[in-house]
Amino acid sequence: MCGRYTLTSDVDDLAEAFAGIAWPETLPPRYNIAPTQGVLAVPNTSDRAVALLRWGLIPPWAKDPAIGNRMINARAETLAEKPSFRSALKRRRCLIPADGFYEWQKPAARGGAKTPMHVRLTSGAPFAFAGLWEVWHAPDGSEIASCTIITTTPNELMAPIHNRMPVILAPDAYDPWLDPAERSSKELAALLTPYPAAEMTANPVGATVNNPRNDSPDCILAVKNA
Repeated sequence: MCGRYTLTSDVDDLAEAFAGIAWPETLPPRYNIAPTQGVLAVPNTSDRAVALLRWGLIPPWAKDPAIGNRMINARAETLAEKPSFRSALKRRRCLIPADGFYEWQKPAARGGAKTPMHVRLTSGAPFAFAGLWEVWHAPDGSEIASCTIITTTPNELMAPIHNRMPVILAPDAYDPWLDPAERSSKELAALLTPYPAAEMTANPVGATVNNPRNDSPDCILAVKNA
């Protein structure tokens, strides 16, 4: 799964990584982005504008928006089958910019504590998760725009850490993923593969990240002999 991530890159690096997308002049670094928070995303609308979406997808048919708390991730293998995601897969896709994510590795011995790992590209460059988005209309007329991060099977780096990993899209997949036109699930499935392990690295970090209220550089500080 993907339950926490980072976006600390400056605007110049984001503009270089995501050509054709307009970014705000400044962005505060975020070291511990958590579910239900507002996150930056690029929906597949014609203007490709950056939007703030709630992390945790709320299907349009939902009676209670709290359902989004359980829909922070969507499995790539079943997107086309699940009522919560199949329409969004065809019509409402997005990029979710990041420069790292966290996963908690199980201890080797029973009873030990899980080790939080910060995973990023070896280059340190920002990247994009594959995401889906929806707009939920409340009975009072208000709206909530929300999103989910798609996950897939782990690559060789992630397999010892967790049995899932977020889909990191290759840059040449951005355009087809952001196409406003309806796309077939078979065509899109070819984009939702594990990112090459050789281009990624993972470092153990301290317990600071365990609390989503903590949002500081200490969250990504590597811990030796973890």
